[in-house]
Amino acid sequence: MKKIGIITLNGYHNYGNRLQNYALQTTLERMGFVADTLVGKDNNQVKKQNVSYMNRILKIMKQPLSNTMESVNRKIKNIIYKNRINLREEIFKDFSDKYINECSYMITNDAIPEGMAEEYNFFIVGSDQVWNPHYKKGSPIEFLTFAPKHKRISYAASFGISEIPEEYKRIYTNYLSEMNHISVREDAGADIVRSLTGREAEVVLDPTLLLSKEEWMEIAETDPDKPKNGYILTYFLGEIPKDRKGFINRISKEHNLEVINLAQLREKTPYLTGPSEFIDYINSAQLFLTDSFHGVAFSLMLETPFIVFDREGNSPSMNSRIDTILNTFNMQSRYFNNFTDESELFDVDYSNIKAVLKKEQERAKQYLVKALQ
Repeated sequence: MKKIGIITLNGYHNYGNRLQNYALQTTLERMGFVADTLVGKDNNQVKKQNVSYMNRILKIMKQPLSNTMESVNRKIKNIIYKNRINLREEIFKDFSDKYINECSYMITNDAIPEGMAEEYNFFIVGSDQVWNPHYKKGSPIEFLTFAPKHKRISYAASFGISEIPEEYKRIYTNYLSEMNHISVREDAGADIVRSLTGREAEVVLDPTLLLSKEEWMEIAETDPDKPKNGYILTYFLGEIPKDRKGFINRISKEHNLEVINLAQLREKTPYLTGPSEFIDYINSAQLFLTDSFHGVAFSLMLETPFIVFDREGNSPSMNSRIDTILNTFNMQSRYFNNFTDESELFDVDYSNIKAVLKKEQERAKQYLVKALQ
């Protein structure tokens, strides 16, 4: 049986990252391949990544200190939050251990296991922001330079930006030119590939949309703390701005719905929700509010009413992936800024979703079949 090595981001704190990894692996296995995920960083890099994530989250809690007692309380609170972050990471690692075939070894630019390039028939990089230079700093691993050119394939790879910084253009041009097959996740990514290499990259579905609702519900789990009655679910990658909190609280009171805020560090129980529970939470929500690409993807797959917001502090180019998925499924009206009638918040017309999804899934499958011949 042919083997495929997957290169993706290997963090243990983001729902979309873990679930897209599982989805790509499952899709390849369904096609008759053995799929392993290669961890493309060393322990020092893992530590740096986790420290960076922790510092970003803890920055939320920093405020001027007025006296010694407040300083002590702040330090105690930070210890609690650090423990909470570590516990969440363990929950995500448990999901990976259960569902993702991660190799026990790690690869770096300077340490590629001998014979690895020959062990696998193909290597696929993707999905997620594997080509974002601000994350990977032009690392050649994510462009599969350790493998023969005919084995290099990308699936729904994302740059996360609309233009490559000047300092990375030369090496990105070389790396992309040597890829055998290129597909990306958003239109802005295809524009980058075209501008750097003159090649046409296919824009394909994120792996999470290649699996059916029934397949996702097979690995979904119900959080014992999930409300018994209706609720509004939120998933924002950062602290929720005050104006959005006001909107959420007003809608909650008007419709008598509890609010569950996933990924908010201050709220212990929701913060410790794992990827399997994430699926179930979205599936059962009366309304889902998010600024996450994968939040939108799962809303579409599970046919849950949703509203998507621009990410706070991000440049417009960062929204390209959400623009692409909304345009593909003709759901631009679900952008918060496009709402003119709040009576439509809970009313989404999903009648055409299945037809579009089937068409896009078939196109994605054809790309993979061609690339993996």
